[in-house]
Amino acid sequence: MRELLFVHVVRMPQSGTPWVVPLIPVSGGLSSFAAGRVIVGLMIAFITGANKGIGFEIARQLRDKEVTVVIGARDAERGQAAADELGADFVRIDVTDDDSVAAAAGVLSERYGRLDILVNNAGIAVWGEEGLVPSEAPLGAVRKLYETNVFGGIRVTNALMPLLRKADAARLVFVSSGLGSIGAGLDRGQEFWALNFLGYNSSKAALNMVAVSYAKELWDTPIKVNLADPGYCATDLNEHTGPRTPAQGAAVAVRLALLGADGPTGAYMSDEGEVPW
Repeated sequence: MRELLFVHVVRMPQSGTPWVVPLIPVSGGLSSFAAGRVIVGLMIAFITGANKGIGFEIARQLRDKEVTVVIGARDAERGQAAADELGADFVRIDVTDDDSVAAAAGVLSERYGRLDILVNNAGIAVWGEEGLVPSEAPLGAVRKLYETNVFGGIRVTNALMPLLRKADAARLVFVSSGLGSIGAGLDRGQEFWALNFLGYNSSKAALNMVAVSYAKELWDTPIKVNLADPGYCATDLNEHTGPRTPAQGAAVAVRLALLGADGPTGAYMSDEGEVPW
C-alpha cells in the first residue's frame, strides 16, 4: 500500500504576507528507489551553473515545489536573466575562483542565514581539446576539467558547509554522469563504451568519491549527500545531441534534494535506480 504524507506548509513570500499552501499528498517513495518522504516549503536552495540546461531545470522544478531558489552562475547577465524568468534570486559565483566563492557564501549568509539544499551542478566538457585517445590527452585540458568538475564542487561545498549545518536537515547533491561510473565504463556492452574521455570521465569518477567523502563525514548528522546521474541530455555541453531533455535530467537531482529523513545518503542514482560505482 502506498503511504501518503500530508504536509502543511506556511511560507513567507517576498511581500512578507504569510500564506498557507493547501495540504498536499506526497508519495512515500521516489521514482524507482526508496527515497523517503518529500519535504517542501520554507526551504532555501542554491544551485550552481543554473542559468541554463539541467541546472536551470533543477531550479525550475524546485521552485515549483515551493522552494526558495537562488540561481548561481558565473555570467552575471545570464544568471540574472534566468533568475528573473523563474522569479528567483541570483548570486554570482565562479566555482573556479576562491574569492568569488567566498563572496557568494557571504551574500547567501547575509540574505538567508542558512541553506537547506545545495546542488553542485556547475560542470564543463572540452571534448575537442581532450579527444578520445587517453595517451594523447593534453594535460592542460584535463586540468581545466578538474578545476571546475572536481575542485569547483569541493570549493563550493566547503565554503557553504557552515550554512548547510545551520539548516535542520540539509541536502547536498552533486550532479555527476554515467560516464563517471567505473563499473559501467568497463562494460563493453554498454552504449557509451566508445566515449573514452580521459579528463571528463575521470573528473566525474573523482567527483563521485568526493561526494562519498562528504557523506561519510556527515553520516551521523541529518545532512544527506547524494549523486545524481541525469543521463544523456540535450544541453550546450554536447551541442544538444542527447535524447533526453534537461527537464528529464533534472528530475533525479530534484528528488535527491527533497529527500525525507528516511532517504538514502552516499547514493549514486539515476532515473532507473542505483548506478554502478
